[in-house]
Amino acid sequence: VQLQAFGGGLVQAGGSLRVSCAASGRTFSSYHMGWFRQAPGKEREFVASISWRSISTYYADSVKGRFIISRDNGKNTVYLQMNSLKPEDTAVYYCAASRTQISRSAGDYDYWGQGTLVTVSS
Repeated sequence: VQLQAFGGGLVQAGGSLRVSCAASGRTFSSYHMGWFRQAPGKEREFVASISWRSISTYYADSVKGRFIISRDNGKNTVYLQMNSLKPEDTAVYYCAASRTQISRSAGDYDYWGQGTLVTVSS
């Protein structure tokens, strides 16, 4: 599966933004999906993940209550709605697909998109 993340941009602190990840291929609905982010000078970190039928979701503590992950299997797309954004949310956001499990670990994901930059100004 090929993944393409888009929708990043510049937003003021306290604002909202939705990033999306479009997947190619007919098997998108069978993949568990995740969002990760990497800020300048920092390691990539987990943000959120969703199971293939949207039954389960996981969130990093830093975004819980502010971000919502969702998916539309009919459109082969996974979304990350980001609310109450903070300057520390500034990062490149990556989507990823796992064939085997919903996970918080980057090593469990098989396919990665190219990333979309989100910048939150103070």
